[in-house]
Amino acid sequence: MFGTPRIVSDVMTQTVASVGRSASFKLIVEMMQDWEVSALPVLEGEGRVVGVVSEADLLPTEELRDSPEEGYALLRLPADVAKAGALTAGDLMSSPAITVRANATLAEAARIMAREKVKRLPVVDESGLLVGVVSRVDLLKVFLRDDQDIAEEIRRDIVSHLFPLTSSALRVDVHDGVATLSGTVRDTALVPVAARLVRAVEGVVDVEFDLTRGADVR
Repeated sequence: MFGTPRIVSDVMTQTVASVGRSASFKLIVEMMQDWEVSALPVLEGEGRVVGVVSEADLLPTEELRDSPEEGYALLRLPADVAKAGALTAGDLMSSPAITVRANATLAEAARIMAREKVKRLPVVDESGLLVGVVSRVDLLKVFLRDDQDIAEEIRRDIVSHLFPLTSSALRVDVHDGVATLSGTVRDTALVPVAARLVRAVEGVVDVEFDLTRGADVR
């Protein structure tokens, strides 16, 4: 009945920098710099994601560089102490990797990022093979959607179903992502339902109503 939320594969980056378990510390740093990323998926076999190595995983080594004794005192977690002397991606990485499926909705990806406090997620298929990466910036791309496209989806997938007898008397306008529904409806009890559905449309920032009730409207 209603539009399907856009999914991760619609916005993800398909060309992804990655490393194998044996990648050296120096190579990891060089790749992060060249690709301008803060984390790299670690792969094995045909491309299965087994971990992620990030800037945070590299920092323990930097903390030890000038003063090893003082540096170890700053490393509070056993995992950080272990990583301080690590030389390869396999020893440095955080595992298991926090990933998202390509067919997950953007809302699902956003919830994972917020819960796990990460800025990007490797995107995997049903076999766990890497197919892309999605970042916070990618998730925000939906808000660049054209206002007219948003308005048309609201008319087609929401207004025409919730208010079939009065849809011709309802005006849908979208400006900078803010949707406004104005006109006359027969059943104002459905307005809260409409509000929830409109807010769920990809690209909608907010929704406003300027409606009156009219029993004789056709």
